[in-house]
Amino acid sequence: MMSLPRLPTYGAEQRRTPRIDWLLILATLLLMTIGMMSLYSEGITHDGGAGFRKQLLNTFIGLIPFSIFAFTPPQIWNRCVNLVYAFNVVMLGAVLVFGKHINGAERWIQVGPIQFQPSEIAKVLTVITLASFYARRQDSIHKLSTFGLGLLHVSVPLLLILLQPHLGAALVLMVSWFAISLVVGVPSKYLAATVAVVVALAALVVVAPKMKFLPLHSYQMQRVSEMLSSKKDDKGKSWQVERAEIAFAEGGVLGTGYLRGEQKAGHFIPLQSDDFIITVVGEEGGLIGCTLVLAAFGFFFFRLWLIMFQATDLYYKMIVGGLFAALAFHMIVNTAMVLGMLPVVGLWLPFLSYGGSAMWMCLSCVGLALNIRRRERPLLF
Repeated sequence: MMSLPRLPTYGAEQRRTPRIDWLLILATLLLMTIGMMSLYSEGITHDGGAGFRKQLLNTFIGLIPFSIFAFTPPQIWNRCVNLVYAFNVVMLGAVLVFGKHINGAERWIQVGPIQFQPSEIAKVLTVITLASFYARRQDSIHKLSTFGLGLLHVSVPLLLILLQPHLGAALVLMVSWFAISLVVGVPSKYLAATVAVVVALAALVVVAPKMKFLPLHSYQMQRVSEMLSSKKDDKGKSWQVERAEIAFAEGGVLGTGYLRGEQKAGHFIPLQSDDFIITVVGEEGGLIGCTLVLAAFGFFFFRLWLIMFQATDLYYKMIVGGLFAALAFHMIVNTAMVLGMLPVVGLWLPFLSYGGSAMWMCLSCVGLALNIRRRERPLLF
């Protein structure tokens, strides 16, 4: 008797087969390559490539947090959530006591030769602990008390970050909280009310430089005033944004060519390797170069979204949703502030901007997303 062919099943052998998202890895490597090329171009005329070499070292060090989040079962974080939350709070509190004062803020901690920003690590840890908080309260997710406790959960690290001060990182935490709340199904009326409050506060920030009734730092008020003002001069006001616009204009469609940027060579853009690294791409790669970078980001975020969409475990879905929101917010705000559409709030461009803590945070996000991806049961269509 002829036997019928066996239909494919999801058996033990398939469960043991690692499901590695090679396309997410490819997108990550592509963005990192663009970033290293941009930092090399910027640094070769600025510090002889010292910053590039240091960032290369930062990337190799970043394999440590990447490996931790890529190979530690995510449920471990869920079981140790109280310890993770306490570590997050203590680490942020330590910044206020032992933090290194740089450029008017205490955001850095020095450990031997390594200097890092705990607020960057806090972005990942807060996503993990908040996802665990909601996962334990799925049955009461529609209650106002659950919503209030969830907001309180994120408010503690948020306040500690604001005290540094680091408005940009605080905004990232709020965006991650909103995304995770949306994924888990918090009633829209609660989220809408919170958004309304945030918008109202943002409106106060806009008028704060004139009315002076918000406890903002002078440089924060100046950035808002510069964005709203059409007057620009060569004495510091809107200097970075103005020179960024010139760099994009000189790049045109095709760009000036790799290593040939005049604005970059003249060091006209302060701290170009940090928040304004995209100006190197805009000047030397032109419109085509910037379009390719945005396409690479689009591909990267599509892979993250796909992991979140296909996740069957709500805890996993919330984690990837929070990571997606944090990195996407960084990319959108950084691009907008370089173009003068938003005030400069100190948000770096993922994988491109110089900074060890920023790179470690990005690699931690990718490692955690890959970890979740390979533990999820494949969907059959």
